[in-house]
Amino acid sequence: MEQRRTYSQDFKQEAVQLTKQASGAMTQVAKDLGINAAMLGRWCREVGQRGRNAFPGTGIPHDQERARLKRELALVTREIF
Repeated sequence: MEQRRTYSQDFKQEAVQLTKQASGAMTQVAKDLGINAAMLGRWCREVGQRGRNAFPGTGIPHDQERARLKRELALVTREIF
């Protein structure tokens, strides 16, 4: 069985941009990139719905992690003093 490929946020954004520049020739862009046209279509819809917030990834976003660490530091600081 073939392992599932993952694509970076930048790759997805570039693919969507290429589709917009190619006047909607999504199948040709997908073929040139070596990806499924349905997947490219899903990426285009996601960018249309979420804009810059499309493709957030699977991990904890950097800002949320930083906020969690700040709260933890404040708690530890209060415990020490």
